[in-house]
Amino acid sequence: MTYELLKFAHIVGLALISGGAIGVFISDLRSRQLADLPLFAEAVRNIAVFYDGVVVPGALLLLISGTWLIVSFYGGWNFLAEPWLTGMVVLFACEFIEGNTVTRLYVMRMRRLTKEALKRGYATSELERARAELVPAFTHFLDIPLLMVIISLGAIRPDNWTLCIAGVVAALLLAALLTLMVPRLYPWIPRTNSEKSP
Repeated sequence: MTYELLKFAHIVGLALISGGAIGVFISDLRSRQLADLPLFAEAVRNIAVFYDGVVVPGALLLLISGTWLIVSFYGGWNFLAEPWLTGMVVLFACEFIEGNTVTRLYVMRMRRLTKEALKRGYATSELERARAELVPAFTHFLDIPLLMVIISLGAIRPDNWTLCIAGVVAALLLAALLTLMVPRLYPWIPRTNSEKSP
């Protein structure tokens, strides 16, 4: 019964993190389409809500249930003998660390800069520079493709590293392509009221 409960918790965690990542992705795309500063600020707030309210709880549930499953049913450190399980753990750890460093700091900074821009009535140059940063955009666009690689490893359970390596390369290439193309499709919002920020 313990295994079934842990598996259920793991699936719930996966559902949360998947839904949250999609919500963050859509909210980010929406924010890039908006020229109205208050609507842009709402989209940025939605990114933070999806991330803190859905992605983080899902990641924590996955971490707890996954660790418990590995310790109880996969022989603890013996999981390193299974390429599919090792790949899942390593990729999840990378996503977890990145999400709680690069992504979290960036989302917090965007919310602060957006609130400041709302008070001034126009998009400040600092906000424009922050929105144009490539590293946070790349890690953001990498989240869903890398999650798909993790899910594929758990579903297919390959006995070698081919799928993991190919999946990671494909995820990196897709994230790089999105990082280059999306900002061109949706240029940055213009300043309002023809005011110039310092």
